[in-house]
Amino acid sequence: MKTISVRVNAEAAGAIRAGQPVIPKDSVRDMSVFGAEGTLLRLEDPNGKYVATGYHGQQNKGAGWVLSRNEQETIDREFFTRKIREAADRRKSFFENPDTTAFRVFNGEGDGIGGMTIDHYEGHWMVSWYSEGIYSMRQYVYESLKEMPGVLSVHEKKLFDLKGRYMEQDDFVSGKQPEFPLIVKENGMNFAVDLNDGAMTGIFLDQRDVRKAIRDEYAEGRSVLNTFSYTGAFSVAAAIGGASGTVSVDLAKRSLPKTIEQFAVNGIDYEAQDIVVMDVFDYFRYARRKEMEFDLVVLDPPSFARSKKRTFSAAKDYANLLEDVLAITAKGGIVVASTNHAGFGMKKFRTFIDKAFKASGRKYRILKEYRLPEDFRTPRNSPESDYLKVAVIKADS
Repeated sequence: MKTISVRVNAEAAGAIRAGQPVIPKDSVRDMSVFGAEGTLLRLEDPNGKYVATGYHGQQNKGAGWVLSRNEQETIDREFFTRKIREAADRRKSFFENPDTTAFRVFNGEGDGIGGMTIDHYEGHWMVSWYSEGIYSMRQYVYESLKEMPGVLSVHEKKLFDLKGRYMEQDDFVSGKQPEFPLIVKENGMNFAVDLNDGAMTGIFLDQRDVRKAIRDEYAEGRSVLNTFSYTGAFSVAAAIGGASGTVSVDLAKRSLPKTIEQFAVNGIDYEAQDIVVMDVFDYFRYARRKEMEFDLVVLDPPSFARSKKRTFSAAKDYANLLEDVLAITAKGGIVVASTNHAGFGMKKFRTFIDKAFKASGRKYRILKEYRLPEDFRTPRNSPESDYLKVAVIKADS
């Protein structure tokens, strides 16, 4: 593979030496020095001293990713094979757990190769690509996966901007194509997934610990509202955990059949649950008008969302959204507040929570906080990689 030498500024050189995995876009004056996407980069400080080896791959976080800080290391098929094997070895306990058959095998920069992830679904592996640069090296990954034991099939999702066109394409790569939906297990619960159905598979694996907590600790006897419910996975966990009833609300029309499917594969009578296709903000107004209250509300909005009526940004609007939730949360109720916005940390997230409760005139206690589960490995010097923030809050009055 072609390698070029690029001198980055002193600030970027220091951050990369300290462990930062992203090559900042502003680390050079002229982006053209990075060459074509997929080009290997010998990163040097302003004095020409070696800093790291990386690759050029445009994505929202930067201009590429660091692959090695060892000047003697070669980036080739053996490099990718070693990294993938090491990642799989770290997750040995997941491979051996029959109650959880869907998990992350390789978490990008956390496992040493930024811009790609690999997820395991009942023996079927999904590779997600987040830049054209890393996608140009896909053959190394696919050759490596041929040597991994227990890989029944390989699929890919391309999630990057290609010549001004955002890709959300999925393809079958190799192995034996499964029939979809594929039923996977998570802590003993069943979930239906489809690896050939757009950008998302039907379940967000990073919320595994939160779903378990809802089932085991918070749902029993409570009326549950699941907002921005997608395929209703939180509702399934709540129903299994003994909730008195669940309401799942999402604007997408496909959320209705998908949520019915998730209840069905767990043997739950979906007709005994409420599944509402509606803008969540409109539902809040409807619930207030009907004087409805819920004992447990799950609030897990997308970082950004745009509908015909409004635009939502978690960084700007989360506190106001939480206020709307509190208006229909019973005294002593539980709010599971979650965000995957990478632009702020847990400390900032707590200020949103505090602002919402003060505006509502209510007291609260944060019972527990959750971050990414252990299979979503993240590097120490990359706070934006540790994006998930969840707070389980008791609204006391």
